[in-house]
Order: sequence, then C-alpha cells, then structure tokens
Amino acid sequence: MAKEQVQNQQGEAGQKKKRSPIFFIILAALIIGGGYFGIKAFIYGRHHEDTDDAQIAANVSPVISKIPGYIAGVKVKDNQFVHKGDTLLVLDTRDLQMALDQAEAALVTARSNVASAKAGTEAAQKNIGTATAAVATADAQIEAAKVNIWRTSEDLKRYENLIRDHSITQQQYEQALAAKQTADRQLAVLKEQRNQVAAQTGVVSSQSKATAEQISVSEATMRQREVDVENAKLNLSYAVIVANEDGVVSKVPVQTGQFIQAGAQLFSIILNNDKWVVANFKETQLSRMVTGQKVEIDVDAFPRHHFEGVVSSFSPATGSISALLPADNASGNFVKVVQRVPVRIEFVNRNDSLIQKLRAGMNVLVDVHLN
Repeated sequence: MAKEQVQNQQGEAGQKKKRSPIFFIILAALIIGGGYFGIKAFIYGRHHEDTDDAQIAANVSPVISKIPGYIAGVKVKDNQFVHKGDTLLVLDTRDLQMALDQAEAALVTARSNVASAKAGTEAAQKNIGTATAAVATADAQIEAAKVNIWRTSEDLKRYENLIRDHSITQQQYEQALAAKQTADRQLAVLKEQRNQVAAQTGVVSSQSKATAEQISVSEATMRQREVDVENAKLNLSYAVIVANEDGVVSKVPVQTGQFIQAGAQLFSIILNNDKWVVANFKETQLSRMVTGQKVEIDVDAFPRHHFEGVVSSFSPATGSISALLPADNASGNFVKVVQRVPVRIEFVNRNDSLIQKLRAGMNVLVDVHLN
C-alpha cells in the first residue's frame, strides 16, 4: 500500500510538471494581449474623442397661423414635399370678409365727412367775404351820412341867420332843422348796423376756423379707417397659410373644422437645403477639441458607410442650461453631474447621395480626430 501511494504521488507530480508550461503560455498570452489592447486603447484615447450621444439635425420651418379661426381645408398630407408658396391650410374667411366690408363702409363714411367738412369750410370762407363786403358797404354809407350831416349842418346855420332877418319863413327853417336831425339819426343807425355786421363777421370767421379744424379731424379719422381696411385685407390674406420654404411636411395633426389659435405651431416643414450633426460631448472631453478637426461619422441607418465631417462650432452653454426646466443647484441637495456641451459637426462631402437620405433625429456615432 505504501508503495502504491508513493507511485500515485509521483504520477500526479509528473502530470503537474507536464501542465505547467501550458499554463504559463496562456497567462503570458493573456498578459501580452491585455497589454496590447490596453496600449492601443490608451493611444486611441490620446488621439480620439467619441460619443454616441449625437443626432442628425436639419433646418425646421414651423407652420404657424397668424390669426385664429376654423380650418376650412387641409391641402397637404404627411411626408409630402412642398415648394415655397404652396398652400398648406385654408381658414374660414366669412368673418374676415365681414370685417373687411365693415372697414370699407367706415372708410366711405369717413371720406364723406372729409368732403362735407371741406364744403363747409368753403361756404364759411364765402360768408366771410360777404360779411367783409357788408362791413365795407356800411363804412361807405357812414361816410356818406357824415357828408350829409355836414351839408345839413351848414344849411341849418344859414337858415338860422336868415330866420333872424325874417328873410325866410318859419316853415323853411323847421325843414332845415328836421333835415339836420334826420341826418344825425341816420348816421347813428348806420353805425349800429356796421357794428352788427362786424360782429357777424367775427362769428363767421370763428365758424370757418372751427370747420377748418374739423377737416383735420375728419382726415385723421379717414386715415385710421384706411389703416383698418388694410389690416382687414392683411388678416384676410392670412387665411391662406403657405409654405415659407421648400421641404418635406412632417405629421399633420390638424383636421378640417378644427379651431386654431393665433401663434400656435400646427406642424413643421423639414428643409432639404442643409443637414449637420449635433454631438453632445461630456465637458471632460472638450479640453483638446477645437474647430476644424476631422470627424468620422457613423450613422446607424447606414452601418457600412462612413461619412466625413469637421468640427464647426461649440455651443456657448451646456444642454441643461437650454432645457425647458434648467436645473437650479442653489436649491435642495447638490449632486455633481457631468454636463454635456452640444458640438456642431458639418459634413465635408455634401454631394454624397446618402446625405440626402438622412433624416433629422437619426442616431449617429462620431469620432473626433484630435490634432
């Protein structure tokens, strides 16, 4: 028994001695392979920065209604290509047409008021001329009455001398005295008439000024009514919503008969004139990244094709700052989170046919070659 145990132990020792070289070979291979891949990863990390937090971006033109109203017709469908100026939606125009008719009627009334004010001013000016002529006539009559008073005064003086000599009769003297008194009363009457005519001239002049001011008010009202008409026409033109640029219509969620508010975004038009990549790099990856660096772009939709790009610009703020509800680290408990900065990457070969097949929002993997 002792001999068998010794032989077994010797056999096991021999087997261990036979397996030892293979173990060391495998261990060495693992160490060499790990070292190779580690050095390769280290070298790669020294010359590259990559991220899969990136998407295709494109210019998006929102379709917005400038006026509220009910949709009378939808002229486009989902994913339809449209040209600039093509009709997208048509709103019900009955209320807008009524508003335009009211504004035009108010404009006609305002123009009539201006014409009436001008006619009143012309009539007032004519009345001023007539009153001025009447004043001149009254002045002439007063001068004539003064001459008549002088003549009758001289006649009365002569008759007074003659009556003392008894050269004339008492009747003749009384006639001269009556003529003198009549001339005096006539002058007083003419002066009073002249004062009345002058006062009437002042009234007519005041009316003329008031009428002239009314013209200014009427013209201002007319201009306001003209603006109302133009505004009504503009609102009526807004009832037809057209495409601002060439592009592909996104999903159209509106239907005929639906009421929409002014300023509400109805849907979007994705423009085909340009596409680029927005890559969200960690803030710790930006230390050696600069504009102009070469970028290799892999799109998930085309795994066998490599696009070439170049770093175009860096966002002035992190993505969290631009979020709808940005984080406020001044309140509550603070947990440090690595922020991401959007980086714009432009395609180098824009004539690549596959670029036209790219769609906004597609996922991509970007690899920046550091200088």
